Amino acid sequence: MDYKPRPEDVRFILNEVLGAPARLAALAPFAEVDEALQSQVLEEAGRFVGEVVAPINRGGDETGCRFADGEVVSPPGFREAYQAFVDGGWPALSAAPEDGGQGLPAVLEAVLYEWLAAANHGLTMAPGLLHGAYACLKHHGSEELKQRYLSKIATGEWLATMCLTEAHAGSDLGQVRTRATPQMGQADGSLRVSGGKIFISGGEHDLTPNIVHLVLCRLPDAPAGPKGLSLALVPKLLPDGARNGVHCERIEEKMGLHGSPTCTMRFDDATGWLVGEPGRGLAAMFVMMNSARLHVALQGIGLLDAAWQKADAYAAERRQMRAPGPVPASRGGESADLIAEHPAVRRILDTQRAWIDGARTLAYRSALMLDVAAHDADPKARERAQRWCSFVTPVLKAACTHQAFHGASECLQVFGGHGYVREWGIEQIVRDSRVTMIYEGTNEIQAIDLLVRKVLPDGGAGMSAVLLELRDTLDASREADADVQRRLAQLRYLGTTVAMAAHANPALPYEVADDYLRTTMLAMLAWAWARIEAASPDDATKARVAAAFRRWVLPEFEMRLGIVKRACETVALTHAAAAPAGGVSN
Repeated sequence: MDYKPRPEDVRFILNEVLGAPARLAALAPFAEVDEALQSQVLEEAGRFVGEVVAPINRGGDETGCRFADGEVVSPPGFREAYQAFVDGGWPALSAAPEDGGQGLPAVLEAVLYEWLAAANHGLTMAPGLLHGAYACLKHHGSEELKQRYLSKIATGEWLATMCLTEAHAGSDLGQVRTRATPQMGQADGSLRVSGGKIFISGGEHDLTPNIVHLVLCRLPDAPAGPKGLSLALVPKLLPDGARNGVHCERIEEKMGLHGSPTCTMRFDDATGWLVGEPGRGLAAMFVMMNSARLHVALQGIGLLDAAWQKADAYAAERRQMRAPGPVPASRGGESADLIAEHPAVRRILDTQRAWIDGARTLAYRSALMLDVAAHDADPKARERAQRWCSFVTPVLKAACTHQAFHGASECLQVFGGHGYVREWGIEQIVRDSRVTMIYEGTNEIQAIDLLVRKVLPDGGAGMSAVLLELRDTLDASREADADVQRRLAQLRYLGTTVAMAAHANPALPYEVADDYLRTTMLAMLAWAWARIEAASPDDATKARVAAAFRRWVLPEFEMRLGIVKRACETVALTHAAAAPAGGVSN
């Protein structure tokens, strides 16, 4: 079965749980984006994804991309589907009207890309960086570059890449060696860019005539390390239509994502132009990367939903053995029960559903915060929204992609042996989802980014402010809400505890970063489910899934919390033992 978007599920979270229509209406650019318009966009997006994008997913995986003589040929149907995507105005959903966009909220774009990834992850990789490239150029590009490239990127007429990784450097961007040399005597301020990049998604393809590469590079006499990096825009085709010195040397043979070309790129004195200030390349690039990381979290949610849909449909048809307990109504005159009636299968299905709905609530709230940060008239509201995105984006990227792979594997288990063969399509989701834990910053890097770079520098005060915002949305008279408030308080105290222990052992935060991130995600999921339950008090299905969340997902909170606390206690004991007798160690 192909993936089927369910707009009604999204509307419930946006409207009933998050109150998105009222929140958006308070922002000047979206004053006319009422619930009816939102619903219309979701219905049309769901129809496009279900009818155009999803049906070519299987073929894209089986055929894959072909590479010959430096050219990439996309799988059958991909070029037509992408052109329909452009013709429908979907790439420009949240871009500004003056740039050829529709000026709609980022949260609607977030839903669209979640569905696209769920339906056809390979094809979705092609436009996946458009939103980030657009934001990067919008904020940091010169007027000349904006005039030439911004509307082309906004509308999807030209696709874009993010060229960071080099073979010797991996995630250590401070070791980037690609060089950019100013062309003396050129009035346009152009550069000559030379070097190699690996793992470049869509570095070469046949979907659009031009490809705009944003390349991390180093100017002459730039200092070593990340502070010496600049960002250059290097197009495949020059403004006069001539081919630039940009070449694809090969595409990778991958575990999954066969429909997306992952390219090894070479820049041979290619012409480019500086984006932003010299030596400020990472600052310009992070505009793109932060946007991309939220979208990768949404990929994780979408892929998990796709796996759940397949498993749920299979469990509703497949009969095996008799289920324990009372005779289910679905048995009828059959000798075996539907596997959906078996507690072991029910646990798998409801657990993944709990992750999907809870993570959606947090991801859509983050997308709403992007809109608030960009458009709210109140500077304090913009500051709070930016703080939320800064702290929560790495949590979502790591936790949602982790669950996509492991949860899809659990959904495969529902099929038994049938899940391990290609016929049912669940194995593709397992393969495709694995890379989301690696790209756009590995999940280990996300955890370190959260704890070491964001929580600890101010002793946990910034994270505490985020958690207090969540606490203040809860009603302590409700048992579920009171439980969440207790967990949020524990998490706030944990940040302070780690900050104190880190003074004695600077390596400790790096050791417990993953456990801290998981603790954070689980506390936030508990908040999300408290809000979902409050918005649907009479929904029996949601009540069952909420119970599954508390029984099988939430207990991990205590485990992870305990791991971090014990690590901090060990540091404290070791530090005390090492202190001089009769005195206090500094």
